[in-house]
Amino acid sequence: MIEYIKGEIRELSPARMILECGGIGYEIHISLTTYGAYHEQPAGIIYIHEIIREDAHLLYGFATKEERELFLLLTSVSGVGPNTARTVLSSAFPTELIQIIASGDEKSLVMIKGIGSKTAQRIIVDLKNKVKPIEGKTMLTDSSVRSEVAEEAVAALVMLGFQKAASQKAVDTILKNTTETKVEVIIKTALKML
Repeated sequence: MIEYIKGEIRELSPARMILECGGIGYEIHISLTTYGAYHEQPAGIIYIHEIIREDAHLLYGFATKEERELFLLLTSVSGVGPNTARTVLSSAFPTELIQIIASGDEKSLVMIKGIGSKTAQRIIVDLKNKVKPIEGKTMLTDSSVRSEVAEEAVAALVMLGFQKAASQKAVDTILKNTTETKVEVIIKTALKML
């Protein structure tokens, strides 16, 4: 098993990363949280979970061991596969997700694409006693160029399977009502609206 890969980031998008280590480029599937952690970074360490199937050898990567642990907990729930778990992790920061599960907030889970009422209930029942609520961290804002943020956010949402027009409308609405300029925060907020 691979614990982590340390190397140079050759490509980075909201859904995947190419990390070069020892002359080999590894394609790693990532969440928006991990994308946000490595955005504009030249290199890094990414914690890995391997899924080896008959037809594929997939690597899922995470910025922290905690995020990887949440991914493993989510995929242990019946009906939640790796891509659904990644979407859940892309829709909320790990601390937020822990609070949602620990408090039994089914409504917040149902707002995530691909999570229905039954799946949300299963996640809460199966994981409520396995996660510990943590004090949420506040995100600091900065003064980046808002049009660039909007462009990146819309591109990320399109890559995640949403229509461009709906994504653009959601991002525009968010940017009008907030001073937030971190792409991953804008995307997470948009995911809750779409």
